[in-house]
Amino acid sequence: MFREKHLGSVTVLEIAHGKANALDVELCLGLGKKIEEFLASSSRALVLTGNGNMFSAGVDLLRLLAEGAPYALRLLDVLDEMLEGLFVCSKPVVAAINGHAIAGGCIVACAADHRIMARGPWRTGVPELVLGVPFPPTALEVIRFAVAPEKLQQLLHGGQTYTPEEALHHGLVNELADPAVLVDRAVAEAERMAALSPRAFALNKRQLREPVMERIRSGRARCNAEVREIWTQPETLQAIRQYVERTFKKPSG
Repeated sequence: MFREKHLGSVTVLEIAHGKANALDVELCLGLGKKIEEFLASSSRALVLTGNGNMFSAGVDLLRLLAEGAPYALRLLDVLDEMLEGLFVCSKPVVAAINGHAIAGGCIVACAADHRIMARGPWRTGVPELVLGVPFPPTALEVIRFAVAPEKLQQLLHGGQTYTPEEALHHGLVNELADPAVLVDRAVAEAERMAALSPRAFALNKRQLREPVMERIRSGRARCNAEVREIWTQPETLQAIRQYVERTFKKPSG
C-alpha cells in the first residue's frame, strides 16, 4: 500500500494502492497510521507522492457502489480522520503530485503545506458536485484554506478538472516541475522547511490552521448529519452509478 524511504531528514512516502490509489477505508486508515508514525519519528519533513501516473483518483466509487450505504458512512468517518491528521500535522508536509489528483485526491494534496505538480497530461480538481455529493466539512475547509477566496466558488461549483498549468493559476498547486525531477524538487522544499526551527514552525502552523479547525468542528456539528444522509440516499448512489458508467465506458469493438 505504501513505499517509504528516508533521505536525510525527509521521509518520502509513496502511495501504491492499486491502479488509481483510490481512497478506500484501508488506504485512509493506512495513511492515517503513516502520519502518526512520521510524527513519532526523527524525520523532520514528509514528501507525499503517488506511484505511476496517479497521485490519487479520489474515493473508490466502484467499491462504494458495491458495498452501499454502510460502507459509505464508514468511509466518510475514516476519510475525515485522515484528512484532519494530515492537515494538522505539526511537521512540514510537501505533496509531490505525480499525476492525476481528482476529488479526494486533490483534497489530500491540498492538506499539505506545499504542493508541487508534475507537468504533463494530468488533471486535478474537485468535481464532487457533479456526482451529486456534498463536501464533508473537513474536505470543504481544507480546500477553502488552500485556494484564494475569489477562486473557491468556481472550483467547487464548476466541478471541473484542470491541467497542471490551470491548477497553478487557480491556486490548487504552488508550483510545477518536470516529472523527472518532481520528487527531487519536493525533497528540496521539504529540506528547506525542515531546516526551520521545529517548535517555531509547529506553532506558526497551528496558529494558521486552528481557525480552520474551529470551522471544521462547527461544520461537523451543523452539517455532518445532512452530509451523511445525502451520501447514502438511493438517488445519490444512482447518480454515482451513472457517473461511473459514463466515465468507465469502454469503446465498442
